[in-house]
Amino acid sequence: QVQLVESGGGLVEAGGSLRLSCAASGSGFTINTMAWYRQGPGKQRELVATITSSGSINYGDSVKGRFTIARDNAKNTVTLQMNSLEPEDTAEYFCYTRGRFSVGPLRDYWGQGTQVTVSS
Repeated sequence: QVQLVESGGGLVEAGGSLRLSCAASGSGFTINTMAWYRQGPGKQRELVATITSSGSINYGDSVKGRFTIARDNAKNTVTLQMNSLEPEDTAEYFCYTRGRFSVGPLRDYWGQGTQVTVSS
Protein backbone atom coordinates (compact mmCIF):
# COMPACT_ATOMS: atom_id res chain seq x y z
CA GLN A 1 0.00 0.00 0.00
CA VAL A 2 1.10 3.58 -0.68
CA GLN A 3 0.30 6.53 1.54
CA LEU A 4 0.34 10.15 0.43
CA VAL A 5 0.47 12.82 3.12
CA GLU A 6 -0.23 16.40 2.07
CA SER A 7 0.50 19.58 3.95
CA GLY A 8 0.57 23.31 3.40
CA GLY A 9 -3.00 24.30 2.66
CA GLY A 10 -4.70 27.22 4.31
CA LEU A 11 -6.31 30.61 3.89
CA VAL A 12 -4.60 33.34 1.93
CA GLU A 13 -5.59 36.65 0.38
CA ALA A 14 -5.76 37.10 -3.35
CA GLY A 15 -2.32 37.76 -4.77
CA GLY A 16 -0.65 35.76 -2.03
CA SER A 17 1.32 32.53 -2.12
CA LEU A 18 1.12 29.07 -0.63
CA ARG A 19 3.31 26.00 -0.90
CA LEU A 20 1.87 22.51 -0.82
CA SER A 21 3.92 19.43 -0.06
CA CYS A 22 3.21 15.74 -0.44
CA ALA A 23 5.25 12.82 0.79
CA ALA A 24 4.72 9.32 -0.59
CA SER A 25 5.57 6.21 1.38
CA GLY A 26 5.28 2.57 0.38
CA SER A 27 7.85 -0.16 0.53
CA GLY A 28 8.88 -1.47 -2.87
CA PHE A 29 6.82 1.04 -4.83
CA THR A 30 8.51 2.71 -7.79
CA ILE A 31 6.92 6.03 -8.58
CA ASN A 32 6.49 7.15 -12.15
CA THR A 33 4.25 10.21 -12.07
CA MET A 34 3.42 12.56 -9.23
CA ALA A 35 0.81 15.26 -9.61
CA TRP A 36 -1.59 17.70 -8.03
CA TYR A 37 -5.27 17.85 -8.83
CA ARG A 38 -7.93 20.10 -7.36
CA GLN A 39 -11.66 20.13 -6.92
CA GLY A 40 -13.48 23.37 -6.31
CA PRO A 41 -16.98 23.73 -4.87
CA GLY A 42 -19.46 22.29 -7.33
CA LYS A 43 -16.75 21.51 -9.86
CA GLN A 44 -15.14 18.38 -11.24
CA ARG A 45 -11.67 17.38 -10.22
CA GLU A 46 -9.13 18.96 -12.57
CA LEU A 47 -5.45 18.64 -13.29
CA VAL A 48 -3.18 21.27 -11.73
CA ALA A 49 0.26 19.90 -12.58
CA THR A 50 2.11 16.66 -13.21
CA ILE A 51 5.76 15.70 -13.10
CA THR A 52 7.32 12.42 -14.18
CA SER A 53 10.36 10.68 -12.75
CA SER A 54 12.40 12.08 -15.64
CA GLY A 55 11.27 15.61 -14.87
CA SER A 56 8.72 16.13 -17.62
CA ILE A 57 6.15 18.69 -16.43
CA ASN A 58 2.66 19.57 -17.52
CA TYR A 59 0.40 22.32 -16.13
CA GLY A 60 -3.29 22.99 -16.34
CA ASP A 61 -4.03 26.06 -18.44
CA SER A 62 -5.47 28.03 -15.54
CA VAL A 63 -2.28 27.84 -13.45
CA LYS A 64 0.44 28.23 -16.08
CA GLY A 65 2.89 30.94 -15.14
CA ARG A 66 1.68 31.08 -11.53
CA PHE A 67 2.25 27.60 -10.10
CA THR A 68 5.44 25.55 -10.06
CA ILE A 69 5.66 21.82 -9.42
CA ALA A 70 8.87 20.21 -8.22
CA ARG A 71 9.88 16.76 -7.13
CA ASP A 72 12.57 15.07 -5.05
CA ASN A 73 12.88 11.54 -6.38
CA ALA A 74 15.16 10.43 -3.56
CA LYS A 75 12.63 11.48 -0.92
CA ASN A 76 9.48 10.66 -2.94
CA THR A 77 8.11 14.13 -2.34
CA VAL A 78 6.38 16.61 -4.59
CA THR A 79 5.74 20.28 -3.94
CA LEU A 80 3.48 22.86 -5.52
CA GLN A 81 4.48 26.50 -5.21
CA MET A 82 1.41 28.63 -5.83
CA ASN A 83 1.90 32.33 -6.50
CA SER A 84 -0.48 35.11 -7.50
CA LEU A 85 -3.36 33.16 -6.05
CA GLU A 86 -6.87 34.04 -7.16
CA PRO A 87 -10.23 33.33 -5.54
CA GLU A 88 -10.85 30.90 -8.40
CA ASP A 89 -7.98 28.77 -7.04
CA THR A 90 -10.05 27.96 -3.97
CA ALA A 91 -10.36 24.18 -3.89
CA GLU A 92 -9.41 20.95 -2.20
CA TYR A 93 -5.99 20.01 -3.55
CA PHE A 94 -5.11 16.35 -3.92
CA CYS A 95 -1.75 14.72 -4.32
CA TYR A 96 -1.63 11.84 -6.81
CA THR A 97 0.92 9.25 -7.74
CA ARG A 98 1.16 6.48 -10.31
CA GLY A 99 3.72 3.71 -10.14
CA ARG A 100 4.18 0.01 -9.63
CA PHE A 101 5.31 -2.60 -7.14
CA SER A 102 8.13 -4.68 -8.64
CA VAL A 103 6.90 -5.78 -12.10
CA GLY A 104 3.19 -5.53 -11.31
CA PRO A 105 0.61 -3.33 -13.02
CA LEU A 106 0.58 0.44 -12.74
CA ARG A 107 -1.37 1.62 -9.71
CA ASP A 108 -2.86 4.99 -8.81
CA TYR A 109 -3.01 6.47 -5.33
CA TRP A 110 -4.55 9.66 -3.95
CA GLY A 111 -3.95 11.72 -0.88
CA GLN A 112 -6.68 12.85 1.49
CA GLY A 113 -6.63 16.40 0.20
CA THR A 114 -5.70 19.77 1.66
CA GLN A 115 -7.93 22.82 1.51
CA VAL A 116 -6.77 26.04 -0.12
CA THR A 117 -9.00 29.07 0.30
CA VAL A 118 -8.23 32.36 -1.41
CA SER A 119 -10.14 35.40 -0.21
CA SER A 120 -10.84 38.37 -2.44
